[in-house]
Amino acid sequence: MKPLIVLLSVFAVSLVITKIFSGNYKFALSGRIAMSVMLVFTAIAHFVFTKGMVMMLPDFIPYKTETVYLTGVIEIMAAIGLFIPKLKIITAWLLIAFFILILPSNIYAAIKNIDYQKGTFEGNGLNYLFFRIPLQLFFIFWTYMLAIKS
Repeated sequence: MKPLIVLLSVFAVSLVITKIFSGNYKFALSGRIAMSVMLVFTAIAHFVFTKGMVMMLPDFIPYKTETVYLTGVIEIMAAIGLFIPKLKIITAWLLIAFFILILPSNIYAAIKNIDYQKGTFEGNGLNYLFFRIPLQLFFIFWTYMLAIKS
């Protein structure tokens, strides 16, 4: 829920600021700013809640801690890549692939009732998926519309 709040609030603020300074609403730019801020926000969680994020990965995944750190770095790189004109579209496609690839870990975490912030097995469980799966699809749609289509 927090990433969605960050995304939408930064988008709204960005729209107002672009309107004030350019005279026009800049939806694509505001959307990329919002996605980038959200990605940095979620990347920070990879470094702050590493233990819980490691618990989200199934047993067959090797180097779990390193994988959590790597995905945090990937999110930061994507946040930057969305603003480099020559990399914007490829970054968006890779980000869409990333959103698809991380969904199984969210499903696994829900099945195992993992609370990644506390590093416990006392999370929301399967009810979480009723929010997380549509949210993941929304992030994919957002990225496509504001980085690829624009």
